[in-house]
Amino acid sequence: MPEGSQEIGERFAETSGYSLDLTPPESAFAGYKDWFIQEYNRPGYTIEAGLGENPLPISQFEKIYNDNIGILVLGAIL
Repeated sequence: MPEGSQEIGERFAETSGYSLDLTPPESAFAGYKDWFIQEYNRPGYTIEAGLGENPLPISQFEKIYNDNIGILVLGAIL
């Protein structure tokens, strides 16, 4: 993990109310977040939002947006 990753993740969790979980070793390096971290040596996160299977219904948009706007703003200033 790049320096500061844990602290940023903790701030995201505090802001959103979501729990912060580590990526299990068996699924690490399997997605875009992992590529981003490896390529740029910057913190990367996957925010799991919404309920159900993709594509999520548009009816969940307002709740997902309101739950995550704090993360977006915080991420922009960190």
